[in-house]
Amino acid sequence: MAKQLNDQILDYLEQHGEVNSLVLADIFKENHQKIIGAIKSLEAIGDLITTKQVSERKWELTSEGQHVVSYGSHEAAVYNIIPDDGMPQSEIMQKVPFAKVGLSKALLAGWIDIDRSSGTPIIKKKVQSIVDMTQNHLKDIANMTDRLKSDYKKRKLIQEVIIKSVLLGKGPNFTTKLEKLETELTADLLVNGAWKTKKFKPYNFSAMGSTLDVGHLHPLLKVRSEFRKIFLEMGFTEMPTNNFVESSFWNFDALFQPQQHPARDSHDTFFISDPSHSGNFPKDYLEKVKKVHSEGGYGSLGYRYDWKIEEAKKNVLRTHTTAVSARMLYKLMEQGEFKPVKYFSIDRVFRNETLDATHLAEFHQIEGVVADYNLTLGDLIGILYEFFKKLGITQLEFKPAYNPYTEPSMEIFCYHNGLKKWIEIGNSGMFRPEMLLPMGLPNDVNVIAWGLSLERPTMIKYGINNIRDLVGPKVDMQMVYNNPICRLNK
Repeated sequence: MAKQLNDQILDYLEQHGEVNSLVLADIFKENHQKIIGAIKSLEAIGDLITTKQVSERKWELTSEGQHVVSYGSHEAAVYNIIPDDGMPQSEIMQKVPFAKVGLSKALLAGWIDIDRSSGTPIIKKKVQSIVDMTQNHLKDIANMTDRLKSDYKKRKLIQEVIIKSVLLGKGPNFTTKLEKLETELTADLLVNGAWKTKKFKPYNFSAMGSTLDVGHLHPLLKVRSEFRKIFLEMGFTEMPTNNFVESSFWNFDALFQPQQHPARDSHDTFFISDPSHSGNFPKDYLEKVKKVHSEGGYGSLGYRYDWKIEEAKKNVLRTHTTAVSARMLYKLMEQGEFKPVKYFSIDRVFRNETLDATHLAEFHQIEGVVADYNLTLGDLIGILYEFFKKLGITQLEFKPAYNPYTEPSMEIFCYHNGLKKWIEIGNSGMFRPEMLLPMGLPNDVNVIAWGLSLERPTMIKYGINNIRDLVGPKVDMQMVYNNPICRLNK
């Protein structure tokens, strides 16, 4: 079919020399886009035809304008339906299409009047007869003045369209006999020597390649990359965080969190049913943790309760990445002599939360940990200012808080210029001696740490109000595709 159309176009050019693609579409009774496709295939044959892009501006009726030409203007329709004794306005609104516009235009033209004396608006004729100039004008768009065109365009009765077409002519190598061009040099052409007499289709090196259907980075990954870059710039080492399932020992007990703490209840934590328990804990360290919980030690009274190994063995979906920090600090002392370290992690944690616009059962926690000699609360505040400065946040305030494994503890607030108020953005503190000394860290070593959510800054950055639009089955894939690369205002 395409070849036959190509031949028809060439035959027409042979007889007439020049023709517009719109004329060809009319002559051959074909869709204009098919004609354009055939022209493009002929263009690929070097210098066979010449083409010139043509644009023509044209005024045409909209669907509403076509209604006016067929049935009269809206104002005329309102006038014509009114009997001599008038008609309630409510009836006109029900019976006449575009009645609201028609009433307004008929009132403006002085054709009708509204009688409100009876309490019910009655529309009455004000003149004996009318001439529907709107309908007359639309029937003759070609002779319409520019002012009228502008008025009717505002009323959406006419519209200006741009019609693009192609003007064809004969090229230097014009012929009506088309020879199929070879697209590749095959083994058969080489063996037979037929390639010497064949014509090959030229390569179009300026053509765009096909669009690859590739994946796109989720906004969370984009913001996560920026946070990771900041930690690396500050000399931190990333911790391995691939163990989503933790034992209660590392998730709670090693952090000096008592076994009767509310966070260890099934209403707040996801407990694993299979495997339900872990074992193989470091024996000496386990005994030290048990003692500091039940009896105290290292200057602490402890919690003074009967610590049970059965509770420590229970497996959970980790509730915070601080469990990873505890493992890393223990492994640090297993290597022998203490050396100052700076760790960070960004990964998923799980809480048995009620789902709403700002809470999910899983989210990402960003955590920074610094262990060094004689660190103080001033060091923590200083490094927090430096960290958040790299995020573009300079107005910080700190509020005393309570955490089982940090003392002192501080909630971190920043001033949100958009909301015009202070909002909480994270938590921080210094790890308690009851947590650090059983691991074997020296007495004069302190550990400062802070954490914040990844989802909250991502939602602020990308203007997302509901966390379920960012994570989960309701995420719009087009949102993932359209959102730009994250650049924090440092």
